[in-house]
Formats: sequence, C-alpha cells, structure tokens
Amino acid sequence: MSKIRRPAVAGYFYPRDPGELINYISTLFKKGPGEPKPVIKSERNIIGIVSPHAGYMYSGWIAAYGYYHVAADGLPKNIILIGPNHTGLGTAISVYPGDYWETPLGIVQVNVSLGKGIAEYHDLISLDEDAHFNEHSLEVQIPFIQFLYRGLDLEYKILPITMMLQNIEAAKILGEAIYRYIKDSFNDYLIIASTDFTHYEPAESARRKDKYVIDAILNCDPEALINNVYMHDVSMCGYGPVATLLYVGKLLGRCNVSLLKYGNSGDVTGDYSSVVAYASFKVEK
Repeated sequence: MSKIRRPAVAGYFYPRDPGELINYISTLFKKGPGEPKPVIKSERNIIGIVSPHAGYMYSGWIAAYGYYHVAADGLPKNIILIGPNHTGLGTAISVYPGDYWETPLGIVQVNVSLGKGIAEYHDLISLDEDAHFNEHSLEVQIPFIQFLYRGLDLEYKILPITMMLQNIEAAKILGEAIYRYIKDSFNDYLIIASTDFTHYEPAESARRKDKYVIDAILNCDPEALINNVYMHDVSMCGYGPVATLLYVGKLLGRCNVSLLKYGNSGDVTGDYSSVVAYASFKVEK
C-alpha cells in the first residue's frame, strides 16, 4: 500500500480549492516576475534556488521569482527539496521515506531510491516520516512545482528533506551525499533550499542584518553564511538548507549566485515596524 503525505497547511498558507490555488499562483507570478514559460531542455544551468516559505499572501510573490527562472532554464526530472525543521519532530536530517506527496493540485511521486541512497551516506541522515507530518517549509513549494509542470509531457519526482540540525558539519555532509548522486547527471536535478530571513524586527534592522548573510550567499560561502547567522544574531530559519545548496555548488566547481528578489511582509501589509524578510536566489553552474 502506497504511503502518501497529506497536505498539512492547505487552507492556511495557500488556498485549499484547486482552481483558486491555480489562479492565486498565477496572480503571484503576475505581481512578481511575470508569467512563467516552462521549457524542457537537455542542457540546464541552474543547480538550485533559494525560496521562502511563509503564507503565499506574504512571500509567494517573492518565491515566484525563483520558479520563474527555473521554468525558463528548463524543468528537471528530479527536485530535491531541503527545508528547516520547525516542528521539533524527527531526526537530525530527515529524508521522507514515503511514496507520494499530495496537495490540492494532486499527488507528486517521491524518488524513493534516491532518498534511500542519500540516507545511507552518513549516520546524521535518516529515513524519517515524523519530521514531515506538519512541516510547512517544503509543502508550500509543491504547488509552485505542480503549477510549472502542468500540461507538460514530463515525468518528475521530488525528494523532501528537513534539517533539524543546522550547522556546518550537517550541511557539508548532506551536500556531499546529494553531490554523489547529481555529479554525473546534473541536468536531471534541481535543489530547492527553503528559508525565510530575519523575523519580527523593523524593516531597516532586518535589511541590515540580512545583508551579512546575503553577501555570504552571493559569495557561495556556506561557512561565512552560518558564522554570520550566529555572529550577527540573524533569525534566518533555514540557513542549513541554504548552506547545503552552496556546498553542492562548490563541490560541482560551479557556484554562481544571483539575488533575484528581496522583500518583507511590510511590502504587503504596509506595516514595516515588525516584519519577516524573504528572498529568492538562483545558483548556476
């Protein structure tokens, strides 16, 4: 019997009705980078993107920038999603072991064999379902992915991974585990690292603190990223996933990073006294 991860935040972070969800995502693209034009190519340049994970109302239009560039670069056959563990359930690094993920737009197949291979690389990584039950950071990415692939004759799979342990060692180990699988077939894979940036500070303070980590990301420097989070007290929730993506880029010997969009919740609410900040990046070979 197939194991399916059911949606946990549909109706809260994004619309539950399929038609409404499609229309809402389309509106987010129009508010942000414009309507995406997905293509299928044999040669792709994007290794991965950094994408926010708040409610679509607040961060969806910024997330749209990353997915817009993915669509234009060529859609891959496999998408590895890495997010922070907000729930405290599960293990240090939790690879989803089930068969499918479901959203209001349907089910997406999980690359089970890839997950098993990555989990075998190191004791810090394990097959674990508990971390994924109520975790929103990866769930909110899936409807964007489904939106891009709809109507295209291309089968694809996902692999969701959460990180409870976010330090240099964990990011490096997970990066190495992923690199082993994508190094010889780069064009078949995309990594999505999910994070929000500074939480609940005035917009100017958030922008000032976030510059330290943004500069490290743009320099493809995972150690500086994690060190700056601690040195400058940056309440970035997914620095481990982003550092993992940067490690993969460095291992591939190609890590050109571009900031696509930075903003905060005040851009939507008009209240800049206490914001959550968001950003989209792309990492290319």
